[in-house]
Amino acid sequence: MDTKNGSSTGVRATGDGDAAGRARAVGTAGLRGLVLAVVSLAGSLTLFVLSVLSLAFILLGVGVLTTPVVLGAVRAFADRRRVAAAEWGGVRIPRAYRPLPEGAGPWRRTVGMLGDPATWRDLGWLAADMTAGFVTALLPAALLLYPLEGLALAAGLWRVFTDGTHIGYWYAFVPISGQGSALGAAALAVAFLVAAWFLTPLLLRGHFLLTRAVLAGDGGELAERVRVLTETRRDAVDTSAAELRRIERDLHDGAQARLIAMGLDLGTVETLIDRNPQRAKELLAQARKNSADALVELRDLVRGIHPPVLAERGLGDAVRALALRMPVGTEVTVDLPGRADAPVESAAYFAVSEVLTNAVKHSGADRVWIDLHHREGTLRIAVTDNGGGGAVAGAGSGLFGVERRLGTFDGVLAVSSPAGGPTMVTMEIPCALS
Repeated sequence: MDTKNGSSTGVRATGDGDAAGRARAVGTAGLRGLVLAVVSLAGSLTLFVLSVLSLAFILLGVGVLTTPVVLGAVRAFADRRRVAAAEWGGVRIPRAYRPLPEGAGPWRRTVGMLGDPATWRDLGWLAADMTAGFVTALLPAALLLYPLEGLALAAGLWRVFTDGTHIGYWYAFVPISGQGSALGAAALAVAFLVAAWFLTPLLLRGHFLLTRAVLAGDGGELAERVRVLTETRRDAVDTSAAELRRIERDLHDGAQARLIAMGLDLGTVETLIDRNPQRAKELLAQARKNSADALVELRDLVRGIHPPVLAERGLGDAVRALALRMPVGTEVTVDLPGRADAPVESAAYFAVSEVLTNAVKHSGADRVWIDLHHREGTLRIAVTDNGGGGAVAGAGSGLFGVERRLGTFDGVLAVSSPAGGPTMVTMEIPCALS
């Protein structure tokens, strides 16, 4: 009996938790819709008017100075909506603006922006956002809040609008003339609440789908894809060239120099072996040491190109071996049911190596955790340290090179590093395991 009661209570608790979570989601969607409605009407209307005036003033010369500023504000406004679409509705809207020349003056910036199709899509979106966008954003809030009026009418608010003898007010399509019709309004309000329970998050998502349809256009995503592929191809070529120069430099300054010294020592030994055997033995020992050092440097060079453990045992064991050489405590968790292609494994290995190097040099961490797993066609690697935080992935940082390396394989890098730590670097590479 106790077991049954306990089980039943557990089921009720789970159901209550689900209902509470759903209620929060519905309420949040309604509130967000209300915020978006206000922003859509006020922000889009203001920027649209400023854009039209600035474009009109180009003929007077003043618009050349104001247009880049106004259109820059429009792009920033659209970017904020892209972020909201991704975070609030799970809708990804590609950003496909053409890059502007560095150091360009107002005239070149104006011409560049006006020659970009994305600019005209932005202006069209402003017009749509302050009309259809306002309505679609307001619907989730209206569907959630309008039922409150119907319930208030049934609770006695109807007396404010009528004395009970004639129709004094309409709630939706229900005429309010007394308590009976007010109860009908309450029944309709309950139906609206039921609809809001199921439709409010979907209506909010519908607003973002409308935004994507206008902002992205027919070729927006394709254009963004072409731009990313162009950049990653250029990065791959630059990285390959830099890697070849590094190998050439390491061979020239390291193993090659030692082999030349060893050859000189052996030549000297040939002349000294009869008349000064002791000196010849010393030179032979020196040559043997140079050969050993050259072998070590060649092995290090090969390991830097493609570590033998990576080729023989795969990414998981290679990262474990890398962790063993770390000067701080490092834990590695691997869940890889197979192996990725060799180039992907190599990129992932060196990305992890670079992230670990940054953690040791800059974070002040004394503990690092590495997690590797593969889910739904994506290799995911998370490197977390307990250092001081403050890591960024922008240009000039070590993580920027990691991001470029991963971009060659359509991979992405995300950094979470608040002040005071901890720092978590997450890397994802689409790939299949064999």
